[in-house]
Amino acid sequence: MWNAKDIPLFPAVGAAMLRFAPLTPLSMAGAHLVKTLIRRHPSLFSRLGEQADKVFLIDPTDLPFAFRLQPHLEAPTLEAVRREDAGLWDARIGGPLAALLGLVHGVYDGDALFFSRDLVIEGDTEAVLALRNAIDNEEIDLASEIAALFGPFEHVAATPARKVSSAVGHFFGVALTRENENHA
Repeated sequence: MWNAKDIPLFPAVGAAMLRFAPLTPLSMAGAHLVKTLIRRHPSLFSRLGEQADKVFLIDPTDLPFAFRLQPHLEAPTLEAVRREDAGLWDARIGGPLAALLGLVHGVYDGDALFFSRDLVIEGDTEAVLALRNAIDNEEIDLASEIAALFGPFEHVAATPARKVSSAVGHFFGVALTRENENHA
């Protein structure tokens, strides 16, 4: 069983370097990722029901920026924003990047993270719960989703994406793939 002290933080040197990085390329990648997620997991945001009209601020507290997710069924968006430019949001989910990614992959238990204060929820908790349940139900694997970004070359990109994800995971302690899945 994991311990809250085991959740690694993004390296401070890397976070400092990212402070001045342009966010447009990251936002463009986020937009493409959301389109790919919807294509591969069509019920992901529809499961949110009326919560799909909410704005979520996904806030990796060890990075110098956050992500603004608007899962609207017609045109979902995911953009990188500076915290001071995040605008209005309905729900904020904050915590170390490793914890947030670990939630996506089932490495960490959201309730335990919340009660250990490694995860902070602000605003509409019902919307956060709906998002969490939708993501849990889809069993998203970011390495597979990143490979899918390559479209018709997905099968070629799958093995390198898994290897890079594994290396990044071991180096930074961030889960980018589901450990219990069999991948060819």
